[in-house]
Amino acid sequence: MCASNSKPTTSRPTVSAPLASATPQTLERLIQVMNELRRAYDAAAGELGLTMARARVITRLAGMEGATQAELAQALGIEPPTLKRQIDALERQGFIERRGMDGDARKRALFLTEKAHGASITRFVIRVRAELFEGITPEDRAALDRALAKIAENTLRIGAK
Repeated sequence: MCASNSKPTTSRPTVSAPLASATPQTLERLIQVMNELRRAYDAAAGELGLTMARARVITRLAGMEGATQAELAQALGIEPPTLKRQIDALERQGFIERRGMDGDARKRALFLTEKAHGASITRFVIRVRAELFEGITPEDRAALDRALAKIAENTLRIGAK
């Protein structure tokens, strides 16, 4: 230490003033949206005896019936063993059925049952998608999608550190 009375300094990353002031508000708003969506989703799913995770499997599969477990797991961004447990439970509940695939006896295609097609969770998700983006232009939705994709990418990078 030098003879002066100055304290040793620690190196801190510098953040520009606009970023430092905008980030907490934006992050808080994003967390608020996620919490409100989860609360509404949980309530709608709970009416059917589903968890949010299982309801999410149903709603994602609705757009890709005939997919394999591996394809659905990739679309959901979860590990195949995690999805297998969800599918097993949904099959027991009568929401999903597995069917053999032509040409490969080992692979099974996933399909929603009539019970799943008629479930209020599917109608709920369609309604939420419409209402959530009401009053937002297609251009703003596209910009939001790009920003959220970048945030998701950054989140993965943070988690890998």
